[in-house]
Amino acid sequence: MVVFSNYIQKAWKKPKENKLYKEKLIDFRKQRVITKIDNPTRIDRAKTLGYKAKQGFVVVRVKIKKGTRVRKRVTKGRKPSKLGTRIPAKKSKQVISEERIAKKFPNLEVLNSYWVGEDGKSKWYEVILVDKNHPQIKNDKSINWILSRKNKNRVSRGLTSAGKKSRGLTKKGKGAEKIRPSIGAKGGQGK
Repeated sequence: MVVFSNYIQKAWKKPKENKLYKEKLIDFRKQRVITKIDNPTRIDRAKTLGYKAKQGFVVVRVKIKKGTRVRKRVTKGRKPSKLGTRIPAKKSKQVISEERIAKKFPNLEVLNSYWVGEDGKSKWYEVILVDKNHPQIKNDKSINWILSRKNKNRVSRGLTSAGKKSRGLTKKGKGAEKIRPSIGAKGGQGK
């Protein structure tokens, strides 16, 4: 089992060389923007992020557009240099996709997410969700920490691994002075 998971891990290091990856992308394009799936595409990555093949865990694939947000061109009262029609997001695409999934499934809590593919137009992520009301989740000591009140709606507060990375909390040492306790506390200087 360990050898098989290592093989899967190595295959996903350089996915564009793999023929299966290209076939999967063709399938991804045919599916809806938000698709509930039976099994994770990257089982090794899902397990490292806390997924278990048991009741109460749900995996959803989400498609998100690449590129920046394009705002309409304002015609009145601006210096041409201050127009700014293309505004880059302060969050990563992964965090945005997690938030969309949390809105779509309000009864489930987002555990984590991981990248599964991209092409010229879109990126695809798989998001691991947990049903807090399921008895199997309540009885499992390794995951029932998610039931506590402080983990309620953790995506919108940036508590997933992608959210922490987007907030800059994975940085340590020099260059990370304006990040803690939060970017808002330092007047947005950390971004």
